[in-house]
Amino acid sequence: MFSIIIPTYNNLEYLKLCLNSIKKNSAFDHEIIIHVNEGVDGSLDFVKENNYKYSFSRINSGVCTAFNSAANLSTSKYIVLAHDDMYFCPGWDTCFSNEIKLIKDEDFFISGTMVQPFESYINLDCGKTFLDFDEKKLLKELPKIKYKDFQGTHWQPSLIPIKTWKKVSGFSEEFSPGLGSDPDFNMKLWNIGVRIFKGLGKCRVYHFSSVSLRKKAWNNGAKTFLLKWGMSIKFFKKYYLRSDKIYDGALNEPIKNWFYFYGLFKCKISFLFHKLLNLNS
Repeated sequence: MFSIIIPTYNNLEYLKLCLNSIKKNSAFDHEIIIHVNEGVDGSLDFVKENNYKYSFSRINSGVCTAFNSAANLSTSKYIVLAHDDMYFCPGWDTCFSNEIKLIKDEDFFISGTMVQPFESYINLDCGKTFLDFDEKKLLKELPKIKYKDFQGTHWQPSLIPIKTWKKVSGFSEEFSPGLGSDPDFNMKLWNIGVRIFKGLGKCRVYHFSSVSLRKKAWNNGAKTFLLKWGMSIKFFKKYYLRSDKIYDGALNEPIKNWFYFYGLFKCKISFLFHKLLNLNS
């Protein structure tokens, strides 16, 4: 039904847990495509031995390149962007499928909701690593927790039509290894007219929190975004995506009041400051 894109960077045990959760908790059959970065922990051999469709980088290319490479192999109408440190909870794909049927727009971006062992969208501690992961507790306690749909999502797991993905050429690789790439992707979607950025409260994954990204030096995604778009990620999320507000339909153009222009002015000052720094460096 969907093409599930999963980058992995020497995280074999997390990858196995992720894949098992998809197999166990999915209502439909899906195409799984894995991008293996390095694979020196046995993950490349594992992917080959189990006949998964995959792309490969000999060095860690970061999530932007990984998503782009793997998505090129997709044969489905929709792709789901995920990470190897996610456990897919029961009902995740049914929730996505039902939502797609309600959307009339050709281009849209929807996501699930992350359950994490610290302050998050849904806070539920079922383990901080695969070693202490308490699957029974998760499956028992999670149905008791209610969470509303929300605006301005830019996190994984996310679903997007493959045609929409191709219109914006996937992720911008200047954000590698990945920080800032999600809001940049949403900005590109915004600029082609996408106005549905909906987080689904009933579509859930348990997330061990950026296991792969912690292995590589972080990029300054906030600075790259500012210099590319002339506004900060915080400003874009607040005035355009209205991130984390209760979902109330397709987004409109931002209300350009005094607060908007004052915030934009501060972004421009920061933009000029970083431009001058770059000129002098």
